[in-house]
Amino acid sequence: MEEFKQQMKNLASRLQRVKDSIHTEEATKTSLIMPLLQILGYDIFNPEELVPEFVADVGIKKGEKIDYAIMRDKDPVILIEAKSVNEVLTKHDSQLFRYFGTTKAKFAILTNGIEYRFFTDLDEQNKMDQKPFFTIDMLDLKDVEILELAKFRKQDFDVVNVLTTASELKYTGEIKQYLSRQWEDPSEEFVKVILQEIYSGVKTKKVIENFKELVKNSLIQYVNDRVNEKLQKALNSSTDSTPDMKASIENEKEKLSPAENTTQEEEVVTTEEEIEGYVTVKLILKEEIDPSRIFYRDNKSYFNVLLDNSIRRWICRLGFNNSQKYIQLNDPARTTYKIEHVNDILAYKEELLAVAKAFDLVSNK
Repeated sequence: MEEFKQQMKNLASRLQRVKDSIHTEEATKTSLIMPLLQILGYDIFNPEELVPEFVADVGIKKGEKIDYAIMRDKDPVILIEAKSVNEVLTKHDSQLFRYFGTTKAKFAILTNGIEYRFFTDLDEQNKMDQKPFFTIDMLDLKDVEILELAKFRKQDFDVVNVLTTASELKYTGEIKQYLSRQWEDPSEEFVKVILQEIYSGVKTKKVIENFKELVKNSLIQYVNDRVNEKLQKALNSSTDSTPDMKASIENEKEKLSPAENTTQEEEVVTTEEEIEGYVTVKLILKEEIDPSRIFYRDNKSYFNVLLDNSIRRWICRLGFNNSQKYIQLNDPARTTYKIEHVNDILAYKEELLAVAKAFDLVSNK
């Protein structure tokens, strides 16, 4: 499984590099989709495993073709409709919908090489669902999604097994979307459900409106508490961190308030991994710079480590929000290094010190 994870992350990294050079559907298939099918273990040159331009007659229309069909025992088990990397997928759902009912396939994939939408027939047998039960974004690939995708590998693919989990995946995704909406703007119905448990008075419209912001803030605080609990467990079980690093992480964790950890207007969430990265950089810089001069400022795209709390004196930027992590230095070349773990930052100690020294010399003139 670790090898499969690494292959998927390598493909995601490659996609990030080449996507802007791809302008046609055929180039999308060759550069993005077929490599993924190979990682899944299918021989893309064997027509017994993968049939390109698979004929799927629809009603009176004959010779209708779908881009790919993954075969098993001479029957299609997965249909794949491919679009150009620059196309939006929603307008093409009806096309795949027509194909689905004409074959024995139980799964269909709609993709533009970046987004992959997986469909089946949970709502009505032999009729493709309107909504996918599983979606992945190769530009924001998560480990849990890689584990689900692994079920489609040639050696692991089992129709019954995937169908069993498809329903759970579908409703889990819809629940997460619902909770995300409530996180941003709790609905009246959602607030009512909570008030049923905590408020014995009459739930008037004014009462509900008054509780709305309180519910939102409580959700934020609850998540922050859970993050802090996880960080505390990591600190307690860590065998690699030095005592200084443990103490520094603990201090930074204690500084986090709901307002600091989540900037509501900008939807910025400071993660425990980013705090660990900040502390690691701070401990490196203490050899040359007073730690009290090192600050951080988070935003949606990256995490800044600053000298003297000045955004103009950012020493480095940590990119931990996507599957491809990196550290960028504020040197003349804006040098960027890919990293796998927070501890990899230690490999760039001399480079970080050089950047900090340069800014410190300028500020002391």
